[in-house]
Amino acid sequence: MNKEMKSGSNLEKLLSRGKFVVTAELGPPKAVNINTIINKVKVLKGFCDAVNITDNQTSIVRMSSIASAIKIIQLGMEPIIQMVTRDRNRIALQSDLIGAAALGVKNVLCLTGDHQSFGNHPSSKNVFDIDSIQLIKMFKDMRDEHKFKCGEEMKYPPEIFIGAAANPFADPFDFRPIRLAKKVNAGVDFIQTQLIYNIEKFKEYMKKVREMDLHKKVYILAGVGPIKSLGMAKYMQKNVAGMDVPDKILEKLKKSKDAKEEGINICVDIIQEIKEIEGVSGVHIMAIAWEEAVPVIVEKTGLLPRPKP
Repeated sequence: MNKEMKSGSNLEKLLSRGKFVVTAELGPPKAVNINTIINKVKVLKGFCDAVNITDNQTSIVRMSSIASAIKIIQLGMEPIIQMVTRDRNRIALQSDLIGAAALGVKNVLCLTGDHQSFGNHPSSKNVFDIDSIQLIKMFKDMRDEHKFKCGEEMKYPPEIFIGAAANPFADPFDFRPIRLAKKVNAGVDFIQTQLIYNIEKFKEYMKKVREMDLHKKVYILAGVGPIKSLGMAKYMQKNVAGMDVPDKILEKLKKSKDAKEEGINICVDIIQEIKEIEGVSGVHIMAIAWEEAVPVIVEKTGLLPRPKP
């Protein structure tokens, strides 16, 4: 992929060189407890190329993703800050991006965000001034056109690598590549997908992506994650919208003596298949509240040592 470098992001440097990248996820604490972040960084450092910092994930109040990211930079890792349109209007979003970039943040993931009814303040007012596609375009114009959303010019633009999410399995399935194309046209640089357990359906999705030449315009990181238990797999299969967990995954967990170990092995097998799919530039490992699984998965898939930017 021949793309002009847009930021000083190490993640972008690795992707531009054709390296198969690994990103992971780090949830900030629900308190003023910086040791939580320090301990998670100790687990993940050296096993991934950048780490996502969630932005009040599932609408539950947590430490600011930007504040968390600054600490992570100090600890020697590269953060990807998530920014959701649920809580901030276009003024606050632009302000926060400028502040984050000024403090050394090089990557941002543009999201709409979970509805507030899912979280611990269900009566709070949502914002949704703009959606995730408009957020991508707004940040791209700030970076490339040196302009705010209102059209006013800015002298010192943020140098930022712009990402977004994609769900290959949501209904209607045939619309998924078209939805991705809209984000590509808005100016997204990289994509992290929803968790993948149905590898055959993901291959079908990627075939349609290649037919539209989207894989030549955006870096796609496939979302993967270990399953802790049979109960967790059943819950995701039946209750999580846009999640496709085949019955064969449940059968493997049911027959296993150690569900956690089997969950890691399933994740490893999926990554091995994903590595062979044309158009996939890396994986995003989502081991929610189970960061200790990430080093095991990365080592088992032969993705060590991680390349230098």
